[in-house]
Amino acid sequence: MPNSETIFTIVTFIYGLAFILYVAAWIFKKSLPGKTATGVLIAAAAGNAAGFVLRWAESHQMGYGYVPLSNLYESLVFFALCIAVIYLVVEYRYKVRTVGAFASIVPFLAMAYASLPSVDSQIQPLIPALQSNWLIAHVITCFLGYAAFAIACGISIMYLIKSASASPDTGTVGRFPDVETMDELTHQMIAFGFLFLSVGIITGAIWADQAWGRYWGWDPKETWSLITWLIYATLLHARFMRGWEGRRIAYLSCIGFVAVLFTYFGVNLLPGLHSYQ
Repeated sequence: MPNSETIFTIVTFIYGLAFILYVAAWIFKKSLPGKTATGVLIAAAAGNAAGFVLRWAESHQMGYGYVPLSNLYESLVFFALCIAVIYLVVEYRYKVRTVGAFASIVPFLAMAYASLPSVDSQIQPLIPALQSNWLIAHVITCFLGYAAFAIACGISIMYLIKSASASPDTGTVGRFPDVETMDELTHQMIAFGFLFLSVGIITGAIWADQAWGRYWGWDPKETWSLITWLIYATLLHARFMRGWEGRRIAYLSCIGFVAVLFTYFGVNLLPGLHSYQ
């Protein structure tokens, strides 16, 4: 029976194949590669989920028994899974298959990064601070938020390309959705992500109080989480109260996701209690 790392390696290539097929559907404006891409992405997400559950079982077999969300390797795997699942729901609901060209590349890159020799993939016992049920609540909510922001960023990039080209093409097979649909989808994904990021910050504060005796300590991760939250709060405020839409919201969405990436990866270069190893 293959171990979880073998499954994740296979899943990485499946995500890559899904990306290629989505791009082919976009470029050649054909429905067959698009439908195939969706099926391949479903297979990748299923394999990703299976590998996640298997790694959980492996930790129990080793006597540790924890949900695999404790280090950089495991978080990348879960991040990829969240993006794939959320995007598939969006594609099914809104029939915006072209977005898959952007939504599938991020899971592929996340899984590819996880496979680098510099990323420790070993299952190890949890340090005392991580031995809490708040770990599960905090990490899951944060990464659901991150995944929604990733999809929103991809849609925003599509919006900017579409608006710059001023193309009248508004079909759904191998073409960008119309700008109104993309604008509304960006807003919905950001609202969804903002909700889960807010819950993630709250659960993280409760967990920090239990682990370190304080709710907030201005650790680099905490500080950048707040910066990211403020960027998206500003975006939602501008949309609801100022009526912002279109390119301004798209630009803010992209800026917000850059902040997400720094919150996730950049703070690992800084000394702090939250650095993923």
